[in-house]
Amino acid sequence: MPEVTALTWDTLARYRLIEILALWEGRVVASQIGEAFGIGRQQAQKVLRRYRELAPGNLAYDESRKGFLPTETFAPSFTLGRVEEYLHLLEAHRQLASPFAGLGLGAANTEALPMPSRVVSPDVVRELVKAARGAQRLEVTYASFSSPAGEDRIIVPHTLVFAAGRWHVRAFCEKHRDYRDFVLSRFCGVPEPCGDMLGEHGIDEDSAWNTRIEVRLIPDRRLPSRERALIAADYGMEGEALVLSCRGPLVLYALRELGVNPHHVETEPRAQQVEIANHQALAEWINWG
Repeated sequence: MPEVTALTWDTLARYRLIEILALWEGRVVASQIGEAFGIGRQQAQKVLRRYRELAPGNLAYDESRKGFLPTETFAPSFTLGRVEEYLHLLEAHRQLASPFAGLGLGAANTEALPMPSRVVSPDVVRELVKAARGAQRLEVTYASFSSPAGEDRIIVPHTLVFAAGRWHVRAFCEKHRDYRDFVLSRFCGVPEPCGDMLGEHGIDEDSAWNTRIEVRLIPDRRLPSRERALIAADYGMEGEALVLSCRGPLVLYALRELGVNPHHVETEPRAQQVEIANHQALAEWINWG
């Protein structure tokens, strides 16, 4: 394995991007590297060539696809090979985050609690991404509590989502004739393409997904005024209210991430700390799914 610490941060970032794109999208080209780092095509090609020297056997050029594909023996040298790296890269791109984001730079006197991640196959993610971009149907085997051994479905995916500590894909399910969330770690085997979507079942037709909902949270009204002010400061509330705007199907996920149970009121207000101010307006989405 190459000596990562000997590389400058920008060089390391370029090699990491190469690995992430190759592993999770199944193809990487010089133009992607050039666009991401604002460098010319020749320099980007040089970066790819140097990467292949440092990680021999990882990439092979495919003439028909006009790009470098991961080989069967691909082994990450500059990344961990975890799906979070790819999906966080997508989120950083969406938010136009700083190029320093996601570089894994260490900081003195800090500690982060490592949390276990769900096991997700690169082959699964590649097929989902490809189908979402091409408006394609996928035949999948999906495990759930009702079918732990897996059940065959045909879905049309449109968006990868991180919520409540796990990644899932939002997709139209032909069996249920509606849009549902499918947890990435519960796909059995590799999804198989089965042609173009039948009818209009893309992201534009997902009315629930395209509905923006306002969630209003306030300090628990049972707390004394000074404690309510403390909670408001913790959450950066303006006028003792935190207003979140999220997609309808993600309302319940947002509440879970904030530790708010919409179906239960804690006896001790200090244990609950915050409450939903517009509970009735959220009723449809709190009971979603």
